[in-house]
Amino acid sequence: MSITAEEKDRVMKEFATKEGDTGSPEVQVAILTSRISTLTEHFKTHKKDNHGRRGLLKMVALRRKLLDYVRSKDEARYKDLITRLGIRR
Repeated sequence: MSITAEEKDRVMKEFATKEGDTGSPEVQVAILTSRISTLTEHFKTHKKDNHGRRGLLKMVALRRKLLDYVRSKDEARYKDLITRLGIRR
């Protein structure tokens, strides 16, 4: 249910703000988005997995908090990030 190490490395390289960046809000949001999309596909076949659904809801809430943080710091960075990820809002 989690993403592979290769997928995580790809996402980190794509959304890094500088070389070796692994903890910026952009990278964290991108990794969470990847995990959320993986879990969403999982729930299409496993409709009664309520324990996993709770984890999904926690990830969505954490992503929302990180996006709110980025938005409060720099509106242009926020808009660029949601455009690149394909998140609506």
